[in-house]
Amino acid sequence: MISIERSGEAGRPKPTMARVCSRVLLRILHTPTNTGNHPQGLARAERELGLESRCVQVFSTWLDYEADEVLARAGDGLLLVEARRWRLLLRALRQFDVVHFNFGSSLLPVAVPPAAGSVASRAFHVASRAYARTVGLRDLDLLHRAGKRIIVTYNGDDARQGTGPAVPAFFRRLAAHVGPGYYTEAGDELKRRRIAAFDRYAAQIYFLSPDLGAFLPERAEFMTAGNVDARYWDCPGVENRDGPLVIAHAPSHRGIKGTGLLLDAVERLRAEGVQLDFRLIEGLPHAQAVREYAKADLLVDQLLVGWYGGLSVEFMALGKPVVCYVADEFADRYVPAEMLRELPIVHATAANVSEVIADLLARPRSELAEIGRRGRKFVERWHDPLAHAARLRKAYEGRD
Repeated sequence: MISIERSGEAGRPKPTMARVCSRVLLRILHTPTNTGNHPQGLARAERELGLESRCVQVFSTWLDYEADEVLARAGDGLLLVEARRWRLLLRALRQFDVVHFNFGSSLLPVAVPPAAGSVASRAFHVASRAYARTVGLRDLDLLHRAGKRIIVTYNGDDARQGTGPAVPAFFRRLAAHVGPGYYTEAGDELKRRRIAAFDRYAAQIYFLSPDLGAFLPERAEFMTAGNVDARYWDCPGVENRDGPLVIAHAPSHRGIKGTGLLLDAVERLRAEGVQLDFRLIEGLPHAQAVREYAKADLLVDQLLVGWYGGLSVEFMALGKPVVCYVADEFADRYVPAEMLRELPIVHATAANVSEVIADLLARPRSELAEIGRRGRKFVERWHDPLAHAARLRKAYEGRD
């Protein structure tokens, strides 16, 4: 069975009570999201190292990751959600030494760009924005004044931008492909405000995709996803059986993943008479999705962003080959050279993905199984949550 249950500059914050608390049991809060299951993976690993760590997710999502605690679920009223949000902030002030924010977000809401709708909905939105403008990001100052150590991790589109003259050409091309409305001037300005606030208050800033380094302060550090503890994942690998290869694609957002490009490539291959079993896996809770992943032979992940995500880590842990676009211009700058040398990802672009798939289909299954075995070893070495927890403990204690 597959188990996912345990799957010195001016203005910088100075180490405060977290350094003192390192002599006792450090208490860490991961919040407000459980993006990609990375925060929960870290919390579990940190507990294994003897820290008192907890992942509290403010809102539930359709992915249904197993966070230690979820504050709000579908149907909960706005006032109830906000009351729970403020209670969590009080808990952070009273019960925790370190607050590790995820998805570049603090606990309190930040005003979002206006939305279209009825007069009533617009009025509600105006009121919500006024509330968010009043309280947004104020928790960072409160926590800092209370002597809490603040850490933040960026996952993807919490930092990635597509508008503005300073945005590199790579991201302008990405924005053009994804289409209007995905990256907006108002949305990107909000991201810049959040990044500036965390740069002021956070002791450490981490990012999980190397391209995000283009938008974050120089002091930010690259970290791999810690969503998978390989000790608790079976490794079925690529089965030696008859029939066409089962190719999986599991987008959380079709546009940013390049799903349309992949579907076109699959149709071209089928028109050429290539035999394959293509499965689009989407809209499933995480536990159910993982069971579907285990039935596949290989994954085609994203074709646009330039790095692999937590989904690819899960497939590699299962011993399955992964096809993905890796942008050298960011990987070479931020990713350790040894890690890049060992990277088992089969590289593909939007332009050549059909040729890459055709090549893999033509290979003996034994070759694909070997790629899968390399992927499993790669996850065990470079995505070990315990190694991440040991690194983070130093940051929590002010020994970074």
